[in-house]
Amino acid sequence: MIVRYDGQAEWYDDHIGSGSAANFADIAALLGPGEGLCLDVGCGTGQYLDVIRSTGRTVVGLDRSTDQLRLARGRDHAPLLQGDATTLPFADGVFGTVTALWVSTDIADFAGLLKEAARVLRPGGLLVFYGVHPCFNGPHIEPRQDGALIIHPTYRTTGWHKRSPWWREGGVRDRVGMSHVPLPDLINAFVDAGLSIDRVSEPREHPIPFVLAVKAFRHP
Repeated sequence: MIVRYDGQAEWYDDHIGSGSAANFADIAALLGPGEGLCLDVGCGTGQYLDVIRSTGRTVVGLDRSTDQLRLARGRDHAPLLQGDATTLPFADGVFGTVTALWVSTDIADFAGLLKEAARVLRPGGLLVFYGVHPCFNGPHIEPRQDGALIIHPTYRTTGWHKRSPWWREGGVRDRVGMSHVPLPDLINAFVDAGLSIDRVSEPREHPIPFVLAVKAFRHP
């Protein structure tokens, strides 16, 4: 089993640290005030655990990488578990909320993750996805110096990509690769998991919407 972020944790935490705070307000607004247990699937180094807690929820983190969890434990006091997001170690209906932040590019089976997230949600429970916009990020995107983006036909090439000619050398994707889920597949994964989509948005002011957010509920 390859755990791609093991051995990259310190570098990754430093790399995303300065930018993660820009997402805090959007994520808190999507969640809204709440209570009860919230599972943060793919919690990584724990950058967003305190934001989730600030909404009134009791957060539990899960990640596949023990290296990332090591840093998360040094950052936050939340219960943190090592595990596979497609076979969650929880009973049905345990959580009132599940967050899936920046995970679609790091898991080979995003649809499987959502099915498991729906399973552990109580009926009527909330799921918030916040992450990479597949239309403007991925192996198909070639940035130009004038700020424009060229979209190549590889947009339709789903699955894991180890390399792209246009990825920045030494960046996250160059180091660990990425899983590409085209927009229809990503949205349909919510429907197929038995989730009811309440709202889809492109948060943060920017000429190009690099971030996609989906707010969904488990059917009662």
